[in-house]
Parts: sequence; structure tokens; C-alpha cells
Amino acid sequence: MIDIAVFGANGFVGSAICSELKNKRNFIKITRENFSQYKDEEFNIIINSAMPSKRFWAKQNPELDYKETVLKTKNILLNYKFKKIIHISSVSARCQLNTVYGRNKKESEDLVKSAKEYLIVRFAPLYGKGLTKGVLIDMLNNRKVYIDGSTKYSFTDISWNAKWIVENLNVQNKLVEIGATDYIELNELRKLINSKSEFEGEIDDQIVQNKFYKFDSSMLVLNFLRKLKNEIQKDKKL
Repeated sequence: MIDIAVFGANGFVGSAICSELKNKRNFIKITRENFSQYKDEEFNIIINSAMPSKRFWAKQNPELDYKETVLKTKNILLNYKFKKIIHISSVSARCQLNTVYGRNKKESEDLVKSAKEYLIVRFAPLYGKGLTKGVLIDMLNNRKVYIDGSTKYSFTDISWNAKWIVENLNVQNKLVEIGATDYIELNELRKLINSKSEFEGEIDDQIVQNKFYKFDSSMLVLNFLRKLKNEIQKDKKL
């Protein structure tokens, strides 16, 4: 039996989890390239971090998002042998049920609850090593952000989330939200990093509800943004 399989191992979340697992547990990486290779294997734990995290893309491509979120989760549940599944989801499954992205995340969670042993972990908005898209990157590059500027986000460092997952592999049959229990408004964040981004759209609050599993502060996102901004400016000078 293989100890742990990480689905979506090359993605932003999956790669962070693999980095945290390294030298701690035996695991294999499952990607699009080898997705069908391990169907006859048995796993102790499956970590599903393979779902897309593109909200605007989901709105524009509802059928593809359903395929990549709901149908892919169903495929894993039906075609892979495991004792337990840890399913990485989003707070959007609670607070954005009026969107394609949120509804698909919620439907995938409901599927996972049919497993004998499971842990569903909802993430708030993330930052950290490997981030290449999303609100933060748009603001750094002074691009338009298609949500209301008064939106409140509980930003959390992906490395902290990954560490929490690895330290809580034995938590069972629960749905939890982890992340910062404070928040920052995007308008305020724009001022603090001197971004020229404009906002257009609806309020998109994503605040962690479960206050037990908490990251220190969403304000720590500023350290990440300032460092990344300096790197971008250096690259432009080269």
C-alpha cells in the first residue's frame, strides 16, 4: 500500500503540500500525465488538490469548471482505492453559492462526504511561493480587478496551510475552514502597495468562519507583496 498520493501535485496548492510532506511521509505525485497510472494501487490517504482555483475562468467556462471540479472529484472517489481522502476546497463553497465556482466547490464537497473517512479543508485566499495569478498579481501589475474594492479577504500564506494539512492528516470526518481570522479590504491593500489598479464588479468577501484554525494575520500578505514587487522592478531593469 502506498502511504499518500497528492493529486494536482504540480499546482500552487499541491506543490506546497508536497514540499511540506518531503522527508516526513512517503508519498507520490499524481498529475494529468500519470492520472490513470495508479488506479490499481491502494492508498492510505489521498489528498485532492487538483481542482481549479480560477473564479473568473469558472464564470466564463461553467461546463469546464464542472468537469475539472465535480467530475474529477467523482472520478477519484469511484476509481481509486483509499482509506481516507483529504479534499482541498475553498470558503467559496460557503460564501459564493451564487457563483459557478462556489456551487461546484460545494457539490464536490458533498460527494466527498460519501467516503467512509474524509477531511474537507476550505482555504481562504492564498499567497506565497509559486503564486502566478489572481487578485494579488493583478494589483501588483496595476491591472483592473473585476470585483468591488470594498471586498474583504482573509489572506493566508500557502506554506502555513500546507503545514496545517500535514500536521492534521489524522483529523477525521470533519469540514473545517483554515486561515486568518482577520481580513483586509482590497481598497486598503491597493493603497498600501501603491497599486494603480481599478476595481469593477460585485463584493466578493472571503472571510474564514472557523476561528479555531487560524493563521496569524492577513496583513502579513504585505511582506509577500513588497518582496514580489521589488523582484518585478528588478526584472524590468535588467
